[in-house]
Amino acid sequence: MDLDAYVLAHSHEWRRLEELLSSGRLNGVQSDELVERYQQVATHLSVVRTSAPDSQLIAYLSSLLARARIRLVGTRVSSWARFGRFFTHRFPAALYRLRWWWISTWLANVVVMAVMMLWLLDNPVVEQSLLSPEQVDQLVNTDFESYYSENPAQSFAARVWINNAWVAALCIAFGVLGVPVIVLLFNNLLNVAVIGSIMIRHDRGDLFFGLILPHGLLELTAVFVAAGFGLRLFWSFVEPGGLTRAQSMAKEGRTGITVALGLIVVLFVSGVIEAFVTPSPLPTWARISIGFAALLVFLLYVFTLGRRAVLEGETGDLAADLLEDRVATQA
Repeated sequence: MDLDAYVLAHSHEWRRLEELLSSGRLNGVQSDELVERYQQVATHLSVVRTSAPDSQLIAYLSSLLARARIRLVGTRVSSWARFGRFFTHRFPAALYRLRWWWISTWLANVVVMAVMMLWLLDNPVVEQSLLSPEQVDQLVNTDFESYYSENPAQSFAARVWINNAWVAALCIAFGVLGVPVIVLLFNNLLNVAVIGSIMIRHDRGDLFFGLILPHGLLELTAVFVAAGFGLRLFWSFVEPGGLTRAQSMAKEGRTGITVALGLIVVLFVSGVIEAFVTPSPLPTWARISIGFAALLVFLLYVFTLGRRAVLEGETGDLAADLLEDRVATQA
């Protein structure tokens, strides 16, 4: 092999790798190119060693590859740092920035649920039209309590988690249309109100609240957060502000993805509480206290980390470098 010709043919690739190594923060496209150049230079080094060994060239290429390996490890660390930043900045910032949407949804649903339950208590004929006396007796004395303990805790937690995550995702996805979010919320509230009114009328209100509050405080909050963001997505089309409707919906849609991913973790916590705390032999006050503590931690998370992240310029949208990569790819 003609070593001089080989160097002439591939020196531009080595210089490009040096440029990538000497540049600052790499975006997604540059990181991919770094990996590709590293693989190319590793092949070149292997060819030189076997076909035309030259100590100086081998030392140069080996040093170049060593620097590239260090940079690649740094890129992985950066990826983990970005993963951590999602939960310390991006997710809480999204929750804090649009807090009035989900707080309003939360309060409105609590009021509507209370009104529905009071109305059902004053109109027992509705209960009689929905369930037979035998079904009511089964619900009050057996079904409601056994629901939380009839399956193994681990499988029950997984099932609850998947179901609630799906409901939250639907609330965000259907936000494009607006009305389906309200329908989902109404059906959820109606179910809780009907069961609650039946339990209270039959003097089992303590059992109802003792079983629903430990996990329900955080679980329903997460669902209301998702619904609030879904309604904000709909409003971004109605009133896009200074953006086009497409730009406004794209921005809030990306933020909605952030919220959906973050709520998976929140709903996992509520699922664990529902599976392991709700049916536990702990006193009712202790179980409810755990539920309130979980909700308090969530609110502190939003209003401390979220507020700080927003003040630092975080919005909950994709990072600026990722947006640049997406635009470059589309171009």
